[in-house]
Amino acid sequence: MNYRNFTKHAGGFSSYDFNLFERIISLENLFSAWNEFRLGKEGKLDVQEFGLDLEDNIFELHNDLRNNSYIHSPYKSFYLHDPKLRHIFKARVRDRILHHAIVKIIGPIFEKSFIFDSYSSRKNKGTHKAIDRFRYFAQKLSRNNSRTIWILKCDIKKFFDSVNHNILVDRISNKIKDVKTIELIKHIVHSLKTSQSDGIPLGNLTSQLFSNVYLNILDQFIKRQSRVKYYVRYNDDFLILSKSREFLENLIPVMGNFLKERLNLELHPQKIIIKNWNQGIDFLGYVNFPYHTILRTKTKKRIIKEITKRLQESRAGIIDHKLFNQSLQSYFGMLKHCRGRSIHNKINQIISTK
Repeated sequence: MNYRNFTKHAGGFSSYDFNLFERIISLENLFSAWNEFRLGKEGKLDVQEFGLDLEDNIFELHNDLRNNSYIHSPYKSFYLHDPKLRHIFKARVRDRILHHAIVKIIGPIFEKSFIFDSYSSRKNKGTHKAIDRFRYFAQKLSRNNSRTIWILKCDIKKFFDSVNHNILVDRISNKIKDVKTIELIKHIVHSLKTSQSDGIPLGNLTSQLFSNVYLNILDQFIKRQSRVKYYVRYNDDFLILSKSREFLENLIPVMGNFLKERLNLELHPQKIIIKNWNQGIDFLGYVNFPYHTILRTKTKKRIIKEITKRLQESRAGIIDHKLFNQSLQSYFGMLKHCRGRSIHNKINQIISTK
């Protein structure tokens, strides 16, 4: 199948605003980006240090960008269990402020071309909206669970490490025609190579936008070319619902060929799953059934382990008690979206006895 003509024209809207670069590097936008970036990070030492000489630092960043002397700083690398092991690359504060400044200006341009049912790193979206949408689709297609439906769950193998820089820049260039903006974006994209296939750093705000730009090609192919009506994607995880198992089975190699040919990606062979709705679908940390939702077993264990650890740190004075309470409330928030009474009680028992 010839995918090239399809992806060339997918997405429609382009920006011929040749003042994008000036808007990105404007002092107003950089200060606004700082205000957004620092929220929730006021206790971080590097953020505090940058804020001590805020005006000088912002003006220096502005002048470096205007004079074409800006160079992205090296990344700090570390690993994080979330819950699987992830390789995170953390940029310096000045670079992360620029990432925010870029996304503030170019994000709305791309937002217009995204499908409704991609839910990662978008305003008024998120994991719970994705799950709600999936459940709505499942109830609708199954006619309130009165007939059998099938759900295909897929995951893209090593997505962030596999993003091809040339393909990404090409997709961005199809939307943005301002040369200076493209050169700045290229600089950000090429600031780190995570593998032989290039890759983008998990941790950059720009990477969140760029991942949606990249996978929008897949979204458009599935929705327009393959005529799939019931499709939900969050980052590199996605679900497709159908009354026909055979349709879903036939779709797997079609999507695999498209990903390989057009995006230099591949489906994770061990994470291609087809189940009927009654068997339950593990998606975004929850296992979803027709009449209820429960937390994934690994997620339950991780919550208990993390709360126990943080409680001990709080009582030892290693972390602030207020910070522990914030973490506790975030976990209680997760439990509101599922059958969580038993684990809620277990958490209360840990707090009262430890």
